[in-house]
Amino acid sequence: MSEQKTKERYSDEELNEFKVLILEKKEQAEKDLELLKETFANDKSNGTDDTSPTFKAFEEGSDTMSKEANSQLASRQEKFIRDLKNALVRIENKTYGICRETGKLIGKERLKLVPHATLSIEAKNRQ
Repeated sequence: MSEQKTKERYSDEELNEFKVLILEKKEQAEKDLELLKETFANDKSNGTDDTSPTFKAFEEGSDTMSKEANSQLASRQEKFIRDLKNALVRIENKTYGICRETGKLIGKERLKLVPHATLSIEAKNRQ
C-alpha cells in the first residue's frame, strides 16, 4: 500500500471552515435579496400621477425596465442562496468540495471564491 494516498475529501475541520464562509455569504445574500424586494415594493408606491403625460410615459418605460432588472437580480440572488444551501447539505454529507464530474477534490482557492462550486476548474474548462 502506498503512503502517498490521494486525499478523497476535506477533513471535518476544513469542512467547518467552509461552512462558516458559506453561512456568512448566505446571510449577506439573504440581506441583499430583502433589499431588492423592498425596492421592488417601494417602486409600486412612487407614482407620477400628477405630472405631464409625456414624462409619465417615459417614466413608465423606465419603471418597467428597472422592475425587470430588479426581478432578474432577485431571481439570481434566490438561485445563489439555493446553491449555498445545497453546499451546506454537501458539507453535512461530507461530499462538499468533490467535483461531480471527475470525482477529484476541487481546489481550496476555487471554493473560497465560489463556495457553491460543484465542478473543478478542469471539468469546468471541458464544458
